[in-house]
Amino acid sequence: MTDAEYTRRAHAALATIEATIDRWLDDDVIDIDTHRTGGLLELSFPGGSKIILNTQPPLQELWMAARAGGFHYRWVDGIWRDTRSGGELFAALSAQASAQGGRTLAFAPPDPAAD
Repeated sequence: MTDAEYTRRAHAALATIEATIDRWLDDDVIDIDTHRTGGLLELSFPGGSKIILNTQPPLQELWMAARAGGFHYRWVDGIWRDTRSGGELFAALSAQASAQGGRTLAFAPPDPAAD
């Protein structure tokens, strides 16, 4: 993958996460504050916990830090896969956000047709 492709895919993932949270705020599902600075997206949950997603351009990875630990994701076969477990980023983010938000929250990856 070229650096430009990595940047496009990584920023699409972060934008999709932000858009999902914006919908939840509009629909009064949960109050998660977001703060984005370049390739870093911070999600602040009720109760004070956070999930931080960060691009790592030199490694072409996305990193997620949550209460349960840190996770690294690399683009493999059309999805962001955990470099250790092989799990998918949006499924893992859904599980971590649900645990930290105290309710079921589901994130979906960007539409592949937009890729």
